[in-house]
Amino acid sequence: MKLRKYLLILFIIPLTAFSVHKYYISLCEIEHNEKQNSVQITLGMFIDDIELTLNKNHKTKLNIATVDEYSAIDQYFEEYLNKHFIITINNKLKAYEYIGKEYEDDIVRFYLEIPNIEHIQSISVKNTSLIKFFEDQQNIIKIKANQKHKTFYLNKQNDKGLLNFKN
Repeated sequence: MKLRKYLLILFIIPLTAFSVHKYYISLCEIEHNEKQNSVQITLGMFIDDIELTLNKNHKTKLNIATVDEYSAIDQYFEEYLNKHFIITINNKLKAYEYIGKEYEDDIVRFYLEIPNIEHIQSISVKNTSLIKFFEDQQNIIKIKANQKHKTFYLNKQNDKGLLNFKN
Protein backbone atom coordinates (compact mmCIF):
# COMPACT_ATOMS: atom_id res chain seq x y z
CA MET A 1 0.00 0.00 0.00
CA LYS A 2 2.84 2.40 0.84
CA LEU A 3 4.48 1.63 -2.47
CA ARG A 4 1.24 2.47 -4.30
CA LYS A 5 0.97 5.86 -2.53
CA TYR A 6 4.61 6.56 -3.24
CA LEU A 7 4.20 5.79 -6.94
CA LEU A 8 1.05 7.90 -7.10
CA ILE A 9 2.86 10.85 -5.54
CA LEU A 10 5.79 10.43 -7.93
CA PHE A 11 3.35 10.47 -10.83
CA ILE A 12 1.29 13.48 -9.67
CA ILE A 13 4.14 15.83 -8.67
CA PRO A 14 5.56 16.23 -12.21
CA LEU A 15 2.07 16.82 -13.62
CA THR A 16 1.28 19.58 -11.13
CA ALA A 17 4.69 21.15 -11.62
CA PHE A 18 3.88 21.82 -15.26
CA SER A 19 0.41 23.17 -14.58
CA VAL A 20 1.54 25.51 -11.79
CA HIS A 21 4.19 27.26 -13.85
CA LYS A 22 2.81 29.81 -16.29
CA TYR A 23 4.40 31.92 -18.96
CA TYR A 24 3.30 35.53 -19.30
CA ILE A 25 3.75 36.51 -22.92
CA SER A 26 2.02 38.67 -25.49
CA LEU A 27 2.89 38.80 -29.16
CA CYS A 28 2.50 41.89 -31.31
CA GLU A 29 3.02 41.87 -35.06
CA ILE A 30 3.34 45.22 -36.78
CA GLU A 31 3.48 45.45 -40.55
CA HIS A 32 3.72 48.45 -42.83
CA ASN A 33 1.43 47.82 -45.80
CA GLU A 34 2.92 50.08 -48.45
CA LYS A 35 0.12 49.45 -50.96
CA GLN A 36 -2.53 50.61 -48.48
CA ASN A 37 -0.29 53.25 -46.83
CA SER A 38 -1.12 51.87 -43.42
CA VAL A 39 0.43 50.15 -40.45
CA GLN A 40 -1.47 47.01 -39.51
CA ILE A 41 -1.13 45.61 -36.01
CA THR A 42 -2.14 42.28 -34.53
CA LEU A 43 -1.72 41.98 -30.77
CA GLY A 44 -2.31 38.64 -29.06
CA MET A 45 -2.73 38.03 -25.32
CA PHE A 46 -3.92 35.18 -23.15
CA ILE A 47 -7.60 35.71 -22.38
CA ASP A 48 -7.26 34.87 -18.69
CA ASP A 49 -4.43 37.41 -18.26
CA ILE A 50 -6.28 40.32 -19.86
CA GLU A 51 -9.48 39.34 -18.06
CA LEU A 52 -7.76 39.28 -14.66
CA THR A 53 -6.17 42.66 -15.42
CA LEU A 54 -9.39 44.33 -16.55
CA ASN A 55 -11.43 42.80 -13.73
CA LYS A 56 -8.96 44.11 -11.13
CA ASN A 57 -8.66 47.53 -12.78
CA HIS A 58 -12.44 48.00 -12.95
CA LYS A 59 -13.48 45.92 -9.92
CA THR A 60 -15.86 43.92 -12.07
CA LYS A 61 -16.31 40.51 -13.70
CA LEU A 62 -16.27 40.77 -17.49
CA ASN A 63 -16.54 37.04 -18.36
CA ILE A 64 -14.41 37.42 -21.47
CA ALA A 65 -15.02 34.92 -24.28
CA THR A 66 -18.06 33.40 -22.60
CA VAL A 67 -21.79 33.61 -23.28
CA ASP A 68 -21.97 35.99 -20.29
CA GLU A 69 -19.35 38.36 -21.71
CA TYR A 70 -20.00 42.03 -20.95
CA SER A 71 -21.74 43.49 -24.01
CA ALA A 72 -19.48 46.56 -24.23
CA ILE A 73 -16.23 44.60 -23.81
CA ASP A 74 -14.66 46.29 -26.84
CA GLN A 75 -14.78 49.64 -24.99
CA TYR A 76 -12.77 48.12 -22.13
CA PHE A 77 -10.27 46.62 -24.57
CA GLU A 78 -9.87 49.82 -26.58
CA GLU A 79 -9.43 51.96 -23.46
CA TYR A 80 -6.86 49.56 -22.04
CA LEU A 81 -4.85 49.35 -25.26
CA ASN A 82 -4.86 53.13 -25.74
CA LYS A 83 -3.33 53.49 -22.30
CA HIS A 84 -0.80 50.64 -22.46
CA PHE A 85 0.13 50.24 -26.14
CA ILE A 86 1.61 53.40 -27.64
CA ILE A 87 3.19 53.84 -31.07
CA THR A 88 5.30 56.69 -32.39
CA ILE A 89 6.13 56.74 -36.11
CA ASN A 90 8.68 59.14 -37.57
CA ASN A 91 8.86 60.90 -34.17
CA LYS A 92 5.10 61.56 -34.10
CA LEU A 93 2.69 59.91 -31.67
CA LYS A 94 0.13 58.00 -33.73
CA ALA A 95 -3.40 57.07 -32.77
CA TYR A 96 -4.59 53.76 -34.13
CA GLU A 97 -8.03 52.57 -35.03
CA TYR A 98 -9.38 49.66 -33.02
CA ILE A 99 -10.71 47.36 -35.73
CA GLY A 100 -11.85 44.60 -33.40
CA LYS A 101 -10.90 41.39 -31.67
CA GLU A 102 -11.07 37.66 -32.22
CA TYR A 103 -10.95 34.79 -29.76
CA GLU A 104 -9.08 31.63 -30.64
CA ASP A 105 -8.70 28.94 -27.98
CA ASP A 106 -7.18 30.78 -24.98
CA ILE A 107 -5.91 33.78 -26.99
CA VAL A 108 -7.56 37.10 -27.82
CA ARG A 109 -6.20 38.87 -30.89
CA PHE A 110 -6.71 42.59 -31.29
CA TYR A 111 -6.62 44.17 -34.72
CA LEU A 112 -5.46 47.77 -34.95
CA GLU A 113 -4.58 50.03 -37.85
CA ILE A 114 -2.82 53.34 -38.38
CA PRO A 115 -3.89 54.84 -41.74
CA ASN A 116 -2.00 57.32 -43.94
CA ILE A 117 1.54 56.08 -43.32
CA GLU A 118 3.50 56.27 -46.58
CA HIS A 119 7.04 55.82 -45.27
CA ILE A 120 8.57 54.68 -42.02
CA GLN A 121 11.91 56.09 -40.97
CA SER A 122 11.53 55.16 -37.32
CA ILE A 123 9.04 53.41 -35.12
CA SER A 124 8.84 53.41 -31.35
CA VAL A 125 6.63 51.01 -29.42
CA LYS A 126 5.80 51.26 -25.73
CA ASN A 127 3.91 48.27 -24.39
CA THR A 128 3.08 48.07 -20.68
CA SER A 129 0.23 45.61 -21.24
CA LEU A 130 -0.32 43.15 -18.40
CA ILE A 131 2.85 44.22 -16.56
CA LYS A 132 1.03 45.66 -13.54
CA PHE A 133 -0.25 42.28 -12.34
CA PHE A 134 2.30 39.96 -13.95
CA GLU A 135 5.88 40.74 -12.90
CA ASP A 136 7.36 38.29 -15.45
CA GLN A 137 5.31 39.58 -18.39
CA GLN A 138 7.20 39.74 -21.69
CA ASN A 139 5.73 41.57 -24.65
CA ILE A 140 7.29 40.43 -27.91
CA ILE A 141 7.21 42.94 -30.77
CA LYS A 142 7.80 41.83 -34.37
CA ILE A 143 8.01 44.57 -36.98
CA LYS A 144 8.04 44.26 -40.75
CA ALA A 145 8.74 47.51 -42.57
CA ASN A 146 10.89 48.66 -45.46
CA GLN A 147 11.49 45.02 -46.46
CA LYS A 148 13.15 44.42 -43.08
CA HIS A 149 12.13 42.28 -40.12
CA LYS A 150 12.95 43.29 -36.55
CA THR A 151 12.02 41.68 -33.24
CA PHE A 152 12.46 42.90 -29.71
CA TYR A 153 11.28 42.01 -26.21
CA LEU A 154 9.70 44.39 -23.73
CA ASN A 155 9.20 43.82 -20.00
CA LYS A 156 8.75 45.75 -16.77
CA GLN A 157 12.34 47.01 -16.77
CA ASN A 158 12.36 47.83 -20.48
CA ASP A 159 8.87 48.71 -21.76
CA LYS A 160 9.84 50.72 -24.84
CA GLY A 161 11.80 50.00 -28.00
CA LEU A 162 12.90 52.21 -30.88
CA LEU A 163 13.77 50.98 -34.36
CA ASN A 164 15.29 53.15 -37.06
CA PHE A 165 15.00 52.16 -40.70
CA LYS A 166 17.24 53.61 -43.37
CA ASN A 167 15.89 53.65 -46.90
